Amino acid sequence: MNKAGRFEVYDDHEGRGGHEGHGGREPNDDSPHGGSSHDDSPGGKEHDKNRAESGSGDTTRGADGMSSGQGDGHDPAVPKPDPDEPPRIPLPRASVEDTGRPLPDLADLPDLADPAPRRPPLVLEHRVLKSLLGAWALAACSPEETAAVEEHLGDCGFCADEALRLREAVGLLHPAETLDLDPSLRTRVLEGCLERRPPRIPVPGWATPYDAETARLDALLQDFGDAEWHAPVRLRWFERDEPTSRRTTVAGVIAHLLAVDGLVAIALGLEDPMGDVGADRPTPSARTEAYWRASHYPPTRAVRAPWREQTHDLVRTVSFTGDGTEGGIGGGGKLSVPYGDFELPLRDAMLDRAFECWVHAEDIAEAVDYPYEAPSGSDLHQLVGLAARMLPTVLAARRRVGLAAPSPGSHRHLVPVGEPGRSLRLEIEGSGGGEWLIPLDSPAAVGSAEHEVAHIALDGGEFCRLAAGHVSPTEAAAGQMGDREAIRDVLFAAASLSRM
Repeated sequence: MNKAGRFEVYDDHEGRGGHEGHGGREPNDDSPHGGSSHDDSPGGKEHDKNRAESGSGDTTRGADGMSSGQGDGHDPAVPKPDPDEPPRIPLPRASVEDTGRPLPDLADLPDLADPAPRRPPLVLEHRVLKSLLGAWALAACSPEETAAVEEHLGDCGFCADEALRLREAVGLLHPAETLDLDPSLRTRVLEGCLERRPPRIPVPGWATPYDAETARLDALLQDFGDAEWHAPVRLRWFERDEPTSRRTTVAGVIAHLLAVDGLVAIALGLEDPMGDVGADRPTPSARTEAYWRASHYPPTRAVRAPWREQTHDLVRTVSFTGDGTEGGIGGGGKLSVPYGDFELPLRDAMLDRAFECWVHAEDIAEAVDYPYEAPSGSDLHQLVGLAARMLPTVLAARRRVGLAAPSPGSHRHLVPVGEPGRSLRLEIEGSGGGEWLIPLDSPAAVGSAEHEVAHIALDGGEFCRLAAGHVSPTEAAAGQMGDREAIRDVLFAAASLSRM
């Protein structure tokens, strides 16, 4: 590189320390001068001595140890090296072991683990530390401030309580997020695929929630180890207006779903998953207890395969039966599924199984401390609609056993079939919400806005937790307006929909 800062073309002859005008001799590697051309004969040595004293000759050695042309062989375009400038090519470094000097003492070397002196801890007043609690809860304090606040929390009970409340509030601002995909993503992907290539035999719309919820639960179970499969789970429901619970394990919950789904399998002519195990009554709870008792050991992960295979068989079979209105074959709408104490049409039974699958999936996710999302909006709307349709029948049954007896002075009376009667407006907010008019005096009556006597508004998730027996009717977060007794009857009827 010349003084103007530009790179010049490097000549290979220059790199060897000679030019063709100098005779074209190759450098001698054995020379003590690193390749300068000279003669070792006495005459040659005398010639080199005279040339060095006179300052003339073909080559001279610059400060960088490289030879450059002089005299006739010198290229004027190549500047002479400046002896005051550092060499353009750095020389190789010599190891300290090769110099013969002693190695430095380790005690004299700097401490690389702690290169900077530690700062003394902050000493702050109580009012300053109290003002930092909000930033500490948000993890926005500096390391010194964090250490000072946490040391203060061990001595000040008031600030410790306030810090706990602030940290819990931050947890509400940032709820745990599931690693699973959006529940509606599967539905959207399937819809896109089916639009491009419609199926020959489609899955009925009332069976898609069951298909989706069983797939989501199976995805939750696929990575469970032995510890998760034996994690304790408490099943909760309401029985005669009293909260009831039953303790089992994750594997026990899947065994419960297998046994109760078997009611639908039997109605469709499929094999009963319980085999030769008999139950005292053909009810969901009796079948579950019999299945648990028949197991010599607590259910393990082995129960997952038969449960998942049965769900596939149910979806495939109902797709062939259908109800005649959605491309199915046969009369699926005429089939009914007996639950022991009552019966449900096939389409409602599939929605009922989808609802219970979702509820118990949340129980399992809570047991293993894993977040679990609600179903997609369209599926949730169908599940809420099933509960709303069942409320009039449940109200009538509760009234017969005295759990929803009319208060003195009321003017309730049976309404003829198909006639409008006193109604309650059930408004479900959020994804999958809507409005339903619930007839209060007879399941055969028709809900009427003109005869509306009460109004209840609930979030969709809150209503489903109420119908699952996870929330007490007296503690449900519901907006209420109108007849208080009618509101109470409907809320308790929703909770009585739950069962094991």
